[in-house]
Amino acid sequence: MRNISDIIESYLKKVIQSSKSDMIEIKRSEIADHFECVPSQVNYVINTRFTVEKGYIVESKRGGGGYIRIMRIRPKSKSELIDELLMLTGDQLTQQASLDYIARLFEEGMITGREQRLMSKIMHRDILSIPLPMRDQLRAKIFRELLMTLKIHDK
Repeated sequence: MRNISDIIESYLKKVIQSSKSDMIEIKRSEIADHFECVPSQVNYVINTRFTVEKGYIVESKRGGGGYIRIMRIRPKSKSELIDELLMLTGDQLTQQASLDYIARLFEEGMITGREQRLMSKIMHRDILSIPLPMRDQLRAKIFRELLMTLKIHDK
C-alpha cells in the first residue's frame, strides 16, 4: 500500500504532465485539504520529491495569496542533461543524490530499467564501504565516469 507522500507526489506529477508548460502553481493548504492531511505533509513531499536532482525547480511565495510553483526542467538534448548532471555532481556525491540523478536518467529515457538498477547498486554505501568523505568522493568519480560513458556512446 502506498503512503500519503507517494500519493501526493503522484498526483502533482500528473498535474505537471498535463500542463502545457511543465509548470504548476498550487496552494499548499488546498492540496492538504484535498488529501486530508496537514500542510506540512505537502511541504515534505515538495521538499524531498521535487528537487533539482530530480529535475524540478520549486519557488514559493508566502502569505495570504501565497503559492508554490513547481517547474519541470526538460533538457533540450541528452547531451545537455549529461552536462547538467556532470556540473551538479561536483567532487562529492551523496548516495541519495546519485540515486536521484540515476532516476532522472531513467525518466528521461537515457538508460533502461536494468541499467538503472545496476547503476544504483554501484552507488550504494554497502558497495562503497569506505569512510566518509572518501566514499562520497569515490562515488562522484564513478558517477562522472558513468555519465561520460553514456555521453560518448550516445553519439
